[in-house]
Amino acid sequence: MTIHKPVLLNETIESLNLKPDAIVVDATLGGGGHSCEILKIIKNGKLIGIDADIKAIENFRKENKQDERIILVNDNFANLENILADLKIEKVDAILADLGWSSDQLVGKGMSFMQEEELDMRLDAQQESTAKKIVNEYPQAELQRLIKNYGEERFATSIARKIVAARKDKEIVTTKELAEIIGTAVPSVYKHGKINPATRTFQAIRIEVNHELENLEKFLPIAIQALDPKGRLAVIAFHSLEDRIIKDIFRRNARGCICPPTFPQCVCGESPVVLVITKKPIVASDGEIGDNPRARSAKLRVCEKI
Repeated sequence: MTIHKPVLLNETIESLNLKPDAIVVDATLGGGGHSCEILKIIKNGKLIGIDADIKAIENFRKENKQDERIILVNDNFANLENILADLKIEKVDAILADLGWSSDQLVGKGMSFMQEEELDMRLDAQQESTAKKIVNEYPQAELQRLIKNYGEERFATSIARKIVAARKDKEIVTTKELAEIIGTAVPSVYKHGKINPATRTFQAIRIEVNHELENLEKFLPIAIQALDPKGRLAVIAFHSLEDRIIKDIFRRNARGCICPPTFPQCVCGESPVVLVITKKPIVASDGEIGDNPRARSAKLRVCEKI
């Protein structure tokens, strides 16, 4: 049984505007919390659950063995076009992507500095790149870049320098080792803040390992293309880099004409593809944040295919 609490559950389900016969894609199945609610509504429809983590697929299959409405696919959501083509499905009525990580998925993957585990961080265990490889092989400048850009970490330069110095003595193997090195690279006052000093660096390395931002940029246009008219795409982001990508791609597809403002009339012939439903992102209530602190950073954006 999953230990994961889906964030913005009611808001997300309502925003998808589901009908009983809808074909719905949960592009990031995870713990399956959103999908379980979707299944309550689409009595005569289909749910396509996608996840790069085979354990997420296996767990959901065990809990829903007899449900013929469910199609489960072990793949990355960036491959949505090929997934739907293989299933001979041309268009769908709704797509959901929760970019957070299920609590279940964090266990045993070397992602948490709270446990002593080998540095790994791969969602897909078949891929070659691992956190250990990045930490021990990336040049200092490259480490600094990804910690600064993906982690939005102000002490990126110091942290990258300390990592490179430490690995000269011996290979950095575990999450605890890396967290301790990061702790030596930041001012002592930083260690008493709201988040652990290692949080942003671990986030940055995880994003790099799993190509999270590149996959998101690839997925969103494909998802919009896959929707039927009036179909909706709902995406939940957990940090500013993700949210910025979603906002920009939604706006670009809602804009239509791309002619320079100096042109007296449109010559590009471009038309809006989507209507942005959420002018501002939907965020969690105080009650949900109190019950599930990880919901604090969640932002839900929704668009509708024209």
